[in-house]
Amino acid sequence: MFRHLIQCPRPYLFHGFRRVNASRAFSQAPCFRQTEKSRDVTHDYEKRVAQLQAQRPLVECYPRLSSREETPLLDRKLCSAAHVHTVANEIQNGEIVTQHGSTTLTGMLYYDPKPAVPVADRIRQGEVSSKLVFVDIQCEDGSIQVVSQLGKLTDISPSQFKDSTRTIRKGDWYSFSGWPHKTQRGEVSLLANQLPHLLSPSLHQIPETLDDAETRARNRHVDMLANPSSVQPLLVRHHVVQALRNHLNKTEFIEVTTPLLTAGAGGAVARPFETEATELEGQKLNLRIAPELWLKRLIVGGMSRIYEIGPAFRNEGVDATHNPEFTICEFYEACATLDNLMTKTEVLLREMKQRIDEARAAASSDPKSPGSSRLKGLPEVTLDIQSPFKRLEFIPALEEAMKTPLPDLSTPDAHEDLLSLFTAKNLDIPSKPTLPRLLDALAAHYLEPLCTQPTFITHHPAALSPLSKHFPCPHTGQTIAARAELFIFGREYANMYEEENSPFEQRRKFLEQLRYRDVDGEGDGVKEVDESYLEALEWGMPPTGGWGCGVDRLVMLFSGRERMSEVLAFGSLRNVVGLGTGRK
Repeated sequence: MFRHLIQCPRPYLFHGFRRVNASRAFSQAPCFRQTEKSRDVTHDYEKRVAQLQAQRPLVECYPRLSSREETPLLDRKLCSAAHVHTVANEIQNGEIVTQHGSTTLTGMLYYDPKPAVPVADRIRQGEVSSKLVFVDIQCEDGSIQVVSQLGKLTDISPSQFKDSTRTIRKGDWYSFSGWPHKTQRGEVSLLANQLPHLLSPSLHQIPETLDDAETRARNRHVDMLANPSSVQPLLVRHHVVQALRNHLNKTEFIEVTTPLLTAGAGGAVARPFETEATELEGQKLNLRIAPELWLKRLIVGGMSRIYEIGPAFRNEGVDATHNPEFTICEFYEACATLDNLMTKTEVLLREMKQRIDEARAAASSDPKSPGSSRLKGLPEVTLDIQSPFKRLEFIPALEEAMKTPLPDLSTPDAHEDLLSLFTAKNLDIPSKPTLPRLLDALAAHYLEPLCTQPTFITHHPAALSPLSKHFPCPHTGQTIAARAELFIFGREYANMYEEENSPFEQRRKFLEQLRYRDVDGEGDGVKEVDESYLEALEWGMPPTGGWGCGVDRLVMLFSGRERMSEVLAFGSLRNVVGLGTGRK
């Protein structure tokens, strides 16, 4: 029974078979363009539509699933490669599962009847002849080969078989039903007991390769079909976000949602996006650059542990690690110190790496694990995540690296003294060199390269942290901030602070921040002190620890990608705008 199929399960080189995965290079030329007089289509698209129309009305190529007749297809756990493998694991090599039980090649019957198993997904490759069809169905949890033989189908004529299979092509969505079986070598396939059922045809040839970065970014759906590994960052993102949520939820944090549209973007020094609302005529609005000030208002209101994961927007440049739209995670905890936050960061990173390592291991050892097939080949990130992480105090470490002491940063001459230091060290002076920008540039040159393995840079100069607590450094006497940044491989991943809760000190720091904005032209959309936030502080905010990270950068870290556009579902802002404008 099916002896020749079982011994040779993938006869892709048989003569007389029609390949369903013809190679064709992908082009960005229009597949169709609507004009006033005509509809210009590519030749392949035109042929494909004509082929389908010759078999049936096009509307029948996109059937609606009947909840009664297609019940198995509505359950993706049952309608999957993993389920076929699960059923097949109950039989021995050379056996077939049928409605009568498990049957060996010699015809011996075991009393263990099983219902036919459904599979529905996209065809990745296959061969079609007048009496025999072999296709590989690519499910999310792996692939499965389906064998459909005319002689094994009940009450099906040769013409019916041919009509049902002649339009099968790589990329089509089909459903099959049949009996799992194992070859003598243990390979699992599905022997169809019904004709294949078209669910949705592909009107274009899926390219064999798609290498051009710009083409891939502008056609992400095609990229995902041609390069399955491009889905990996999306799966890694899922694990990163779930690790964040799981840790925060189990430590009794409450997830909240705060406004994206506001009169002032608030919470960071960055240029905001501006817009207007028809309901508020003449009122300029901003997309938030951070949820920080909203979340701290909730702390004032009595919520002691809160977090938010969501989008933020900054109207700035696009490069390898920046995009104007990005995903941020921030949490705030009453009575948390900087040391508490650093310890929590170590635990979070360790749990995140463990979760992704387990998913990668499952991809290698268990092909039936949901989504695992797409994680195969995910590069492993080598991190020393044993606590405690290395720590560098900003000013002492910088002075040691430069072999030069910093000037007193609280004096009026500090800015000129830093410019002289840049000249003496032959360092490039940043554009619009405010005191914070000069200090940032020194850290980028001397400190960040020291942070290959996870490292905290702590106690920044006060000018770099206007929303955090300040105190005198016991080693240098400089005024420093209760702040730490996590760096890995020279790149920033998380920021944490002991938050300023005095409305009087916060007013002074806001005024100082406004002076820097007048020089560098950047800001959070507010041209004056945020009186609303200061009023909230007047009601009493407890000592609070605040923490924030860029989720996209964590996804880059754990997926082994070097550019942020590679871990965003539809690439950078330029790519998204290109998709929105369509073909021209």
